[in-house]
Amino acid sequence: MNRYLVMMFRRPQFDPAVVPQHQQFLETLRAQGRNEMSGPFGDKSGGAYLLRAASMDEALQIAHTDPAHTSGGWDITLYEWNAH
Repeated sequence: MNRYLVMMFRRPQFDPAVVPQHQQFLETLRAQGRNEMSGPFGDKSGGAYLLRAASMDEALQIAHTDPAHTSGGWDITLYEWNAH
């Protein structure tokens, strides 16, 4: 599996009520061995997580089911990450 850095930034219409759903989504990914690490930015503008997937297409499919994305409250961008 490859690693993908999922960068998330809050939009003006961000709804704090979605945060627990997003956190549960990340916990589910962690239990599946797909989320290596995650966390918010110190300035509270968003956060990031390191996703494991077979391809960019699969990573996008997974990230686009994140409540942070489906709620419309965050902009999400993925980068294939060749970390060592």
